[in-house]
Amino acid sequence: MSEERIFVAGHKGMVGSSLVRALASEGRRNLLLVDRRQCDLTDQGQVGALLARERPTHVILAAARVGGIQANRSAPAEFLYENLMIQSNVIHQAYESGAKQIVFLGSSCIYPRECPQPMREEYLLTGPLEPTNEGYALAKIAGIRMVQYYHQQYGIDVLCVVPCNLYGPNDSFDAQKSHVLSALVRKFVDAADSDQPEVTMWGTGSARREFLHVDDMARATLFLMDRWKSPEMINVGSGTDVSIRELAELVARKIGYTGRLAWDSSMPDGMPRKCMDVSRLRATGFAPAISLDQGLERVIAEYRAVKDSALVRS
Repeated sequence: MSEERIFVAGHKGMVGSSLVRALASEGRRNLLLVDRRQCDLTDQGQVGALLARERPTHVILAAARVGGIQANRSAPAEFLYENLMIQSNVIHQAYESGAKQIVFLGSSCIYPRECPQPMREEYLLTGPLEPTNEGYALAKIAGIRMVQYYHQQYGIDVLCVVPCNLYGPNDSFDAQKSHVLSALVRKFVDAADSDQPEVTMWGTGSARREFLHVDDMARATLFLMDRWKSPEMINVGSGTDVSIRELAELVARKIGYTGRLAWDSSMPDGMPRKCMDVSRLRATGFAPAISLDQGLERVIAEYRAVKDSALVRS
Protein backbone atom coordinates (compact mmCIF):
# COMPACT_ATOMS: atom_id res chain seq x y z
CA MET A 1 0.00 0.00 0.00
CA SER A 2 2.89 2.35 0.74
CA GLU A 3 4.01 2.18 -2.89
CA GLU A 4 0.61 3.24 -4.22
CA ARG A 5 0.17 6.66 -5.78
CA ILE A 6 -3.51 7.15 -6.61
CA PHE A 7 -4.73 9.89 -8.93
CA VAL A 8 -8.39 10.73 -8.34
CA ALA A 9 -9.41 12.77 -11.37
CA GLY A 10 -12.35 14.99 -10.42
CA HIS A 11 -11.72 14.85 -6.68
CA LYS A 12 -13.89 17.90 -5.92
CA GLY A 13 -17.11 16.50 -7.38
CA MET A 14 -19.70 14.40 -5.59
CA VAL A 15 -18.18 11.09 -6.71
CA GLY A 16 -14.54 12.15 -6.51
CA SER A 17 -14.81 13.65 -3.04
CA SER A 18 -16.54 10.51 -1.78
CA LEU A 19 -13.72 8.39 -3.21
CA VAL A 20 -11.15 10.57 -1.46
CA ARG A 21 -12.97 10.10 1.86
CA ALA A 22 -13.14 6.34 1.32
CA LEU A 23 -9.45 6.14 0.40
CA ALA A 24 -8.48 8.13 3.48
CA SER A 25 -10.58 5.86 5.70
CA GLU A 26 -8.61 2.88 4.37
CA GLY A 27 -5.31 4.59 5.10
CA ARG A 28 -4.49 5.26 1.45
CA ARG A 29 -3.12 8.76 1.79
CA ASN A 30 -0.62 8.98 -1.09
CA LEU A 31 -3.13 10.69 -3.35
CA LEU A 32 -2.66 12.93 -6.36
CA LEU A 33 -5.37 15.60 -6.25
CA VAL A 34 -5.36 18.53 -8.66
CA ASP A 35 -8.13 20.95 -9.53
CA ARG A 36 -9.04 22.54 -12.86
CA ARG A 37 -6.75 25.51 -12.27
CA GLN A 38 -3.77 23.19 -11.92
CA CYS A 39 -4.66 20.88 -14.79
CA ASP A 40 -7.38 21.17 -17.42
CA LEU A 41 -8.27 17.55 -18.13
CA THR A 42 -9.60 18.45 -21.58
CA ASP A 43 -6.06 19.58 -22.52
CA GLN A 44 -3.89 16.68 -23.68
CA GLY A 45 -0.63 18.49 -23.06
CA GLN A 46 -1.48 19.45 -19.50
CA VAL A 47 -2.66 15.93 -18.62
CA GLY A 48 0.41 14.37 -20.22
CA ALA A 49 2.78 16.66 -18.33
CA LEU A 50 1.01 16.04 -15.01
CA LEU A 51 1.03 12.26 -15.22
CA ALA A 52 4.56 12.07 -16.65
CA ARG A 53 5.76 14.10 -13.67
CA GLU A 54 3.69 12.44 -10.92
CA ARG A 55 3.66 8.81 -12.19
CA PRO A 56 0.55 7.53 -10.37
CA THR A 57 0.24 3.77 -10.00
CA HIS A 58 -3.57 3.91 -10.04
CA VAL A 59 -5.87 6.31 -11.88
CA ILE A 60 -9.53 6.66 -10.91
CA LEU A 61 -11.45 8.63 -13.53
CA ALA A 62 -14.26 10.34 -11.64
CA ALA A 63 -14.05 13.60 -13.60
CA ALA A 64 -16.93 14.27 -15.98
CA ARG A 65 -19.40 16.87 -17.10
CA VAL A 66 -22.64 15.76 -15.47
CA GLY A 67 -26.19 16.98 -15.06
CA GLY A 68 -29.85 16.07 -15.18
CA ILE A 69 -32.25 15.94 -18.12
CA GLN A 70 -32.44 19.70 -18.54
CA ALA A 71 -28.66 20.15 -18.64
CA ASN A 72 -28.18 17.26 -21.05
CA ARG A 73 -30.90 18.47 -23.40
CA SER A 74 -29.58 22.03 -23.50
CA ALA A 75 -25.92 21.18 -24.14
CA PRO A 76 -25.54 17.75 -25.81
CA ALA A 77 -22.48 18.88 -27.79
CA GLU A 78 -20.61 19.92 -24.66
CA PHE A 79 -21.60 16.75 -22.81
CA LEU A 80 -20.19 14.63 -25.62
CA TYR A 81 -17.12 16.73 -26.37
CA GLU A 82 -15.92 17.46 -22.86
CA ASN A 83 -16.39 13.91 -21.60
CA LEU A 84 -14.68 12.40 -24.65
CA MET A 85 -11.73 14.77 -24.21
CA ILE A 86 -11.37 14.14 -20.47
CA GLN A 87 -11.57 10.37 -20.90
CA SER A 88 -9.25 10.15 -23.88
CA ASN A 89 -6.58 12.29 -22.27
CA VAL A 90 -6.63 10.67 -18.85
CA ILE A 91 -6.83 7.07 -20.10
CA HIS A 92 -4.09 7.42 -22.72
CA GLN A 93 -1.74 9.43 -20.54
CA ALA A 94 -2.27 7.00 -17.64
CA TYR A 95 -1.05 4.24 -19.93
CA GLU A 96 1.83 6.37 -21.23
CA SER A 97 2.99 7.19 -17.70
CA GLY A 98 3.01 3.53 -16.63
CA ALA A 99 -0.05 3.34 -14.39
CA LYS A 100 -0.82 -0.19 -13.19
CA GLN A 101 -4.59 0.24 -13.02
CA ILE A 102 -7.25 2.50 -14.54
CA VAL A 103 -10.68 2.72 -12.94
CA PHE A 104 -13.40 4.07 -15.25
CA LEU A 105 -16.77 5.12 -13.85
CA GLY A 106 -19.62 4.68 -16.31
CA SER A 107 -23.33 5.33 -15.87
CA SER A 108 -26.55 3.35 -16.09
CA CYS A 109 -27.64 5.65 -18.94
CA ILE A 110 -25.34 3.65 -21.25
CA TYR A 111 -28.02 0.97 -21.52
CA PRO A 112 -30.69 1.09 -24.27
CA ARG A 113 -33.81 3.16 -23.65
CA GLU A 114 -36.03 0.08 -23.94
CA CYS A 115 -33.60 -2.20 -22.12
CA PRO A 116 -34.97 -5.40 -20.54
CA GLN A 117 -35.19 -5.05 -16.76
CA PRO A 118 -33.20 -5.51 -14.65
CA MET A 119 -30.37 -4.35 -16.92
CA ARG A 120 -27.56 -6.87 -17.25
CA GLU A 121 -24.05 -5.89 -18.31
CA GLU A 122 -24.35 -7.82 -21.57
CA TYR A 123 -27.26 -5.61 -22.69
CA LEU A 124 -24.84 -2.81 -23.61
CA LEU A 125 -25.17 -1.75 -27.28
CA THR A 126 -28.25 -3.86 -27.92
CA GLY A 127 -30.60 -0.98 -28.76
CA PRO A 128 -31.05 2.80 -29.21
CA LEU A 129 -30.17 5.11 -26.33
CA GLU A 130 -32.44 7.53 -24.46
CA PRO A 131 -32.37 10.73 -26.59
CA THR A 132 -32.39 13.18 -23.67
CA ASN A 133 -28.93 12.11 -22.49
CA GLU A 134 -27.51 10.43 -25.59
CA GLY A 135 -24.40 12.66 -25.77
CA TYR A 136 -23.34 11.78 -22.24
CA ALA A 137 -24.15 8.10 -22.74
CA LEU A 138 -22.15 7.89 -25.97
CA ALA A 139 -19.13 9.38 -24.23
CA LYS A 140 -19.40 6.89 -21.37
CA ILE A 141 -19.73 3.95 -23.76
CA ALA A 142 -16.63 5.15 -25.61
CA GLY A 143 -14.74 5.39 -22.31
CA ILE A 144 -15.66 1.84 -21.33
CA ARG A 145 -14.59 0.48 -24.69
CA MET A 146 -11.38 2.52 -24.57
CA VAL A 147 -10.16 1.11 -21.26
CA GLN A 148 -11.17 -2.38 -22.37
CA TYR A 149 -9.13 -1.97 -25.56
CA TYR A 150 -6.15 -0.71 -23.58
CA HIS A 151 -6.40 -3.82 -21.43
CA GLN A 152 -6.71 -6.00 -24.53
CA GLN A 153 -3.82 -4.40 -26.41
CA TYR A 154 -1.44 -3.36 -23.62
CA GLY A 155 -2.40 -5.57 -20.68
CA ILE A 156 -3.09 -2.75 -18.25
CA ASP A 157 -5.41 -3.66 -15.37
CA VAL A 158 -8.77 -1.91 -15.74
CA LEU A 159 -11.99 -1.71 -13.74
CA CYS A 160 -15.25 -0.60 -15.40
CA VAL A 161 -17.78 0.35 -12.74
CA VAL A 162 -21.32 1.18 -13.90
CA PRO A 163 -23.17 2.96 -11.07
CA CYS A 164 -26.89 3.64 -10.95
CA ASN A 165 -28.29 7.10 -10.07
CA LEU A 166 -26.07 8.49 -7.33
CA TYR A 167 -26.82 11.05 -4.65
CA GLY A 168 -25.24 12.31 -1.46
CA PRO A 169 -22.74 14.83 -0.06
CA ASN A 170 -21.42 17.47 -2.43
CA ASP A 171 -24.17 16.93 -5.00
CA SER A 172 -25.36 19.99 -6.89
CA PHE A 173 -28.55 21.75 -5.87
CA ASP A 174 -28.33 24.11 -8.86
CA ALA A 175 -31.75 24.21 -10.55
CA GLN A 176 -30.13 24.00 -13.99
CA LYS A 177 -27.64 21.21 -13.26
CA SER A 178 -28.98 19.02 -10.47
CA HIS A 179 -30.04 15.40 -10.71
CA VAL A 180 -33.54 14.32 -9.82
CA LEU A 181 -33.16 13.54 -6.11
CA SER A 182 -31.29 16.72 -5.16
CA ALA A 183 -33.64 18.73 -7.40
CA LEU A 184 -36.67 17.34 -5.57
CA VAL A 185 -35.14 18.07 -2.18
CA ARG A 186 -34.55 21.69 -3.16
CA LYS A 187 -38.05 22.06 -4.64
CA PHE A 188 -39.84 20.77 -1.57
CA VAL A 189 -37.67 22.46 1.05
CA ASP A 190 -38.11 25.79 -0.73
CA ALA A 191 -41.84 25.17 -1.17
CA ALA A 192 -42.29 24.29 2.50
CA ASP A 193 -40.28 27.30 3.63
CA SER A 194 -42.34 29.70 1.52
CA ASP A 195 -45.74 28.01 2.06
CA GLN A 196 -46.25 27.32 -1.65
CA PRO A 197 -49.62 25.62 -2.22
CA GLU A 198 -48.36 23.54 -5.15
CA VAL A 199 -45.13 22.08 -6.52
CA THR A 200 -44.90 21.19 -10.23
CA MET A 201 -42.54 18.51 -11.47
CA TRP A 202 -41.43 17.42 -14.92
CA GLY A 203 -43.00 14.45 -16.65
CA THR A 204 -45.64 12.07 -15.46
CA GLY A 205 -43.80 10.64 -12.47
CA SER A 206 -44.07 7.13 -13.94
CA ALA A 207 -40.36 6.71 -14.79
CA ARG A 208 -38.55 4.42 -12.38
CA ARG A 209 -35.03 4.94 -11.07
CA GLU A 210 -32.56 3.07 -8.90
CA PHE A 211 -30.64 5.12 -6.33
CA LEU A 212 -27.40 4.50 -4.44
CA HIS A 213 -25.73 6.73 -1.89
CA VAL A 214 -22.40 7.93 -3.29
CA ASP A 215 -20.51 6.72 -0.22
CA ASP A 216 -21.71 3.18 -0.90
CA MET A 217 -20.55 3.57 -4.51
CA ALA A 218 -17.12 4.72 -3.33
CA ARG A 219 -16.80 1.78 -0.96
CA ALA A 220 -17.82 -0.59 -3.73
CA THR A 221 -15.24 0.88 -6.11
CA LEU A 222 -12.36 0.44 -3.67
CA PHE A 223 -13.62 -3.04 -2.80
CA LEU A 224 -13.65 -3.99 -6.49
CA MET A 225 -10.25 -2.46 -7.24
CA ASP A 226 -8.69 -5.24 -5.17
CA ARG A 227 -11.06 -8.07 -6.11
CA TRP A 228 -12.64 -7.66 -9.58
CA LYS A 229 -9.85 -8.79 -11.88
CA SER A 230 -11.70 -8.52 -15.17
CA PRO A 231 -12.09 -5.86 -17.89
CA GLU A 232 -15.80 -6.69 -18.06
CA MET A 233 -18.22 -4.08 -16.73
CA ILE A 234 -19.78 -4.52 -13.33
CA ASN A 235 -23.03 -2.84 -12.27
CA VAL A 236 -22.97 -1.10 -8.90
CA GLY A 237 -26.34 -0.33 -7.39
CA SER A 238 -29.00 -1.35 -4.91
CA GLY A 239 -30.91 -3.59 -7.32
CA THR A 240 -34.23 -1.93 -6.41
CA ASP A 241 -36.02 1.07 -7.91
CA VAL A 242 -38.82 3.53 -7.19
CA SER A 243 -41.00 5.65 -9.44
CA ILE A 244 -40.26 9.37 -9.58
CA ARG A 245 -43.78 9.93 -8.23
CA GLU A 246 -43.03 7.68 -5.25
CA LEU A 247 -39.74 9.46 -4.69
CA ALA A 248 -41.40 12.89 -4.82
CA GLU A 249 -44.03 11.80 -2.32
CA LEU A 250 -41.32 10.43 -0.02
CA VAL A 251 -39.30 13.65 -0.20
CA ALA A 252 -42.42 15.76 0.48
CA ARG A 253 -43.33 13.58 3.44
CA LYS A 254 -39.80 13.73 4.92
CA ILE A 255 -39.75 17.51 4.62
CA GLY A 256 -43.28 17.97 5.90
CA TYR A 257 -44.64 19.61 2.75
CA THR A 258 -48.43 19.31 2.67
CA GLY A 259 -49.26 21.15 -0.54
CA ARG A 260 -50.36 19.68 -3.88
CA LEU A 261 -48.02 17.73 -6.17
CA ALA A 262 -48.60 18.52 -9.86
CA TRP A 263 -47.03 16.90 -12.92
CA ASP A 264 -46.21 18.62 -16.21
CA SER A 265 -46.65 15.81 -18.73
CA SER A 266 -45.46 18.07 -21.56
CA MET A 267 -41.91 17.63 -20.21
CA PRO A 268 -39.89 14.43 -20.76
CA ASP A 269 -39.73 11.51 -18.34
CA GLY A 270 -36.42 10.30 -19.75
CA MET A 271 -35.73 6.57 -19.89
CA PRO A 272 -38.87 4.66 -18.77
CA ARG A 273 -37.01 2.49 -16.27
CA LYS A 274 -33.44 2.07 -15.08
CA CYS A 275 -32.94 -0.76 -12.64
CA MET A 276 -29.74 -2.75 -12.88
CA ASP A 277 -29.00 -6.40 -12.35
CA VAL A 278 -26.39 -6.43 -9.58
CA SER A 279 -25.75 -10.18 -9.50
CA ARG A 280 -22.05 -9.74 -10.30
CA LEU A 281 -21.65 -7.25 -7.45
CA ARG A 282 -23.49 -9.42 -4.95
CA ALA A 283 -21.33 -12.40 -5.93
CA THR A 284 -18.24 -10.48 -4.76
CA GLY A 285 -19.75 -10.17 -1.28
CA PHE A 286 -20.39 -6.43 -1.38
CA ALA A 287 -23.68 -4.94 -0.21
CA PRO A 288 -24.75 -1.27 0.20
CA ALA A 289 -25.04 -0.01 3.78
CA ILE A 290 -27.10 3.18 3.40
CA SER A 291 -30.82 2.89 2.66
CA LEU A 292 -32.64 5.41 0.49
CA ASP A 293 -34.61 6.49 3.55
CA GLN A 294 -31.43 7.19 5.54
CA GLY A 295 -29.62 8.80 2.64
CA LEU A 296 -32.53 11.07 1.79
CA GLU A 297 -32.62 12.44 5.34
CA ARG A 298 -28.92 13.31 5.03
CA VAL A 299 -29.47 15.14 1.71
CA ILE A 300 -32.35 17.15 3.19
CA ALA A 301 -30.15 18.13 6.14
CA GLU A 302 -27.32 19.08 3.78
CA TYR A 303 -29.55 21.30 1.64
CA ARG A 304 -31.00 23.01 4.69
CA ALA A 305 -27.44 23.73 5.88
CA VAL A 306 -26.45 25.05 2.45
CA LYS A 307 -29.55 27.23 2.32
CA ASP A 308 -29.06 28.55 5.86
CA SER A 309 -25.43 29.44 5.18
CA ALA A 310 -26.43 31.27 2.00
CA LEU A 311 -29.00 33.28 3.95
CA VAL A 312 -26.42 34.17 6.57
CA ARG A 313 -23.96 35.35 3.91
CA SER A 314 -26.65 37.45 2.20
